[in-house]
Amino acid sequence: MTTLNTLVAVCLGYVLFLFVVAFMAERSALRGNGRWLRSPLVYTLSLSIYCTAWTFYGAVGSAARTGFEYLTIYLGPSLVMIGWWWVLRKLVRIGRTQRITSVADLISSRYGKSNLLAIGVTILAVVGTTPYIALQLQSVTLSFQVFGTPAPAADALHDYTALWVAVGLAVFTVIFGTRNLDANERHHGVVMAIAVEAVVKLTALLAVGVFVVWGLSGGLSETLARIDASPLGHWQMEGGRWAGITLLSAAAFLCLPRMFQVLVVESDDETHLRTASWAFPLYLMLMSLFVVPIAVVGLDLMPAGSNPDLFVLTVPLSQGQEGLALLSFLGGFSSATSMVIVAAIALSTMVSNHIVMPIWLRFTGGGASVSGDVRHVVLVSRRLSIAGVVGLGYVYYAVSGGGTALATIGLVSFAGLAQVLPAMLGGIFWRGATRVGAFAGLTAGFGIWLYTLFLPSFGSGMILPDALMQNGLFGLGWLRPYALFGIEGMDPVLHTLFWSMAFNLGAFFLASLVSFPSPLERLQGAQFVNIFQHSGAASSWSGGVVQSEDLMIMAQRILGAREAQALFAREAERQGHPGALPETSPDFLEALERELAGSVGAATAHAMVGQIVGGMSVSVEDLMAVADETAQMMEYSSRLEAQSAELSRTARQLREANAKLTRLSVQKDAFLSQISHELRTPMTSIRAFSEILRDGSALGPEDQAKYATIIQDEAIRLTRLLDDLLDLSVLENGQVSLNLRQGLLCDVLDRAEAAALAYTDGPRLQINRDRKAETLVLNTDLDRLSQVFINLISNADKYCDAAQPELDIRVVQTAESLVIDFIDNGSGVSVEARDVIFEKFARVSDGQAGGAGLGLAISRQIVTRLGGAITYLTGQKGAAFRVIVPQGMALAAQ
Repeated sequence: MTTLNTLVAVCLGYVLFLFVVAFMAERSALRGNGRWLRSPLVYTLSLSIYCTAWTFYGAVGSAARTGFEYLTIYLGPSLVMIGWWWVLRKLVRIGRTQRITSVADLISSRYGKSNLLAIGVTILAVVGTTPYIALQLQSVTLSFQVFGTPAPAADALHDYTALWVAVGLAVFTVIFGTRNLDANERHHGVVMAIAVEAVVKLTALLAVGVFVVWGLSGGLSETLARIDASPLGHWQMEGGRWAGITLLSAAAFLCLPRMFQVLVVESDDETHLRTASWAFPLYLMLMSLFVVPIAVVGLDLMPAGSNPDLFVLTVPLSQGQEGLALLSFLGGFSSATSMVIVAAIALSTMVSNHIVMPIWLRFTGGGASVSGDVRHVVLVSRRLSIAGVVGLGYVYYAVSGGGTALATIGLVSFAGLAQVLPAMLGGIFWRGATRVGAFAGLTAGFGIWLYTLFLPSFGSGMILPDALMQNGLFGLGWLRPYALFGIEGMDPVLHTLFWSMAFNLGAFFLASLVSFPSPLERLQGAQFVNIFQHSGAASSWSGGVVQSEDLMIMAQRILGAREAQALFAREAERQGHPGALPETSPDFLEALERELAGSVGAATAHAMVGQIVGGMSVSVEDLMAVADETAQMMEYSSRLEAQSAELSRTARQLREANAKLTRLSVQKDAFLSQISHELRTPMTSIRAFSEILRDGSALGPEDQAKYATIIQDEAIRLTRLLDDLLDLSVLENGQVSLNLRQGLLCDVLDRAEAAALAYTDGPRLQINRDRKAETLVLNTDLDRLSQVFINLISNADKYCDAAQPELDIRVVQTAESLVIDFIDNGSGVSVEARDVIFEKFARVSDGQAGGAGLGLAISRQIVTRLGGAITYLTGQKGAAFRVIVPQGMALAAQ
């Protein structure tokens, strides 16, 4: 006999197994070995999150109560995957292009990035999903009770099982659902765990089905005869209810937060839909294959009054098949837990991005540019939201008593979340849809669903008093929840679906027709409706004089220092300014907003950029006043605006180039003066002391040696300067020959350090290195590369103005290149000099360090000849230079 301790041990072992699966998937993805994690098969299996405890347990119960009506729950999603593949593809393309993080973010982005609308969708999603989470907790609790727990323990189990399951699921979701701040990035661990659970629950249900058909019924023909002789064989289809629930399940498949999460947000490649369009309906068919045989056999074998929702467990147990029953228990446990995990992730993202973050930004004061660690706030808010969402599900379960059939609870959630459908489909297919229309439709539909289905689902007298249920609101009989406007006798679910959708659609279209969209709404509408023609984001910024440093500070606090610096470096390189901060062009501001949207949502990202950029939203009101509604005029206006912006940027770039040439001219004059001085000084010394040696016959041996040493030192100095000039000339003319050979990077750095500090008086500069990271074999011109390192170390030694100068040498190997950073703790290079420091007339400093200013120019020519690059890093505390060596030169780690 399976005891309670055994069940708990199995559950803990199974959860531990999922932890291992999720951890290994996350680790594999971080190492770059996660191609298999992005396969169409894993994507298809992740869609199985649709099959919750409702479909695992409740489908059998629904078949026992209402015949083949349970098939409608599978027909809706199958029709969407097969017949509406093009709609799903459009949603996925919009999700990836606009960096959508949730269904609320989609609605908000489409309608002018309205956070008020996002809040409405978030509240609807949380309230609508609460019964569904309660359904999962109820199914797990009932499955525990099936295994014959003694009466006192059963009562305690009923009280605490749901609570402990809720706590465990919340902990698992927090660990693996909030590891990445960017909600638009895949949660590889969670997705892989869901894919594994999909296989477990399908295997469990098929195993029970095979046992029932061939182990109890004697084969397929006998099973069909048994079905024909049962009440299900004489079942009559109700066309209206079938059509209504099929439509409801299809709508819910698109609107459920958990389905949107795996279908759109977690999608890496829209081509995966081609596989999923047939593979997922096949999965649903296999899940429903043995539902009727299990229901028929359960009705025959189990005592009268047995709960048909639990036939998947009770039938094997009644025949002594405890191992099979335990496998079935795991299948149901998988169905319940996977749903709660993904729903909690999706809802916590919505609550954090659209409720917590806007409130936090408003009450912190000072705006995004001076706010604190936004990453910490977002992560904490998401973790607390996960706990709150799962807690609401438990409260619903505790208040409602958990006595309703599973299918009924599921339909309550479906009807509520389907209210998003008009705003979603209208937004991606109708450019005339407006924010006012979407808000009006959602409010009307949500209100009717609350009054006619959700609140009554708690039970008679629990929320709505019995008098109201019988006599209607204010005593008006036509306002009774189950007989709205005097229509009686309808199924409660269909009654709510009809009236809520009628008011939702009516309000949506009427309000959209009478309201006028804002310019940003119209731009976003054009992008969403014509996403395949215009996959870039709609321009909503015009650029300006805002400082890139302010945007960098904000981006670092949200994305993290490394990610933000990589984004700014990538955009600067795209603009043709490697090593500097990018210009605040409209394209850059749009790219920054899209990156921020992946972490805090589109509406909040738009508001945070707007706090810094200020009133620089693109002034398209004038364009709208003269532009026609046709797409051709919109595109023409966009081209004019783009050309105007391009001319402005070109003029700005010309001014910068002229200023740079002016500085270079000044640097050239200073260089010629400096080089004349550098050449004349040693020549004068050599001439003077050689004349003394020639004419000074009375000099002693000590004086002769002294003067000869001076002549030798000055000759060496002169030779070094001439070598630099010759090196630069040869490198610029491409006449240098590379001496390629293999050697260790650490040895090259050792030689460079020794050579650069050989002429210093004592250890002035402290150099910090990680020798383990430097143990790499290079195949390049080691002498030339060492020359570059010597220049960089010498510059740090000469120009670092810190009280205790330090130089950090960091080595990072990526998939494409080997990166070596030289970062000191001084004040760095001035902003004005950064764009000319690699020119041959420039010097790093105007101090007393000496030199002709050729070191960095020679270094750039050497690294370029080696196939790499050298840049100045912005955003660091001191002077920072990055040397990039192609990956082909770094052979292997030792």
